[in-house]
Amino acid sequence: MPMVNVHQAKTQLSRLLAQVEAGEEVLIARRGEPIARLVRCKSPGKRKPDVLKGRIIIPDSFFDPLPEDDLKLWEGE
Repeated sequence: MPMVNVHQAKTQLSRLLAQVEAGEEVLIARRGEPIARLVRCKSPGKRKPDVLKGRIIIPDSFFDPLPEDDLKLWEGE
């Protein structure tokens, strides 16, 4: 696992990201002491629309206007 200092990481970020995309891990060090590790993120996967359909019920009262006291709090008064 290669180790680079902070300055190198800032100036060569694109190259380091290419290494990470290729499956390599990169350590970033400050004064020779490792402080961070660049690793590839896991893909979040595909989102499924309507996954909660029928499981969450929003009452009609949700859309009612807020009472004056609550409005003043939201508006910072």
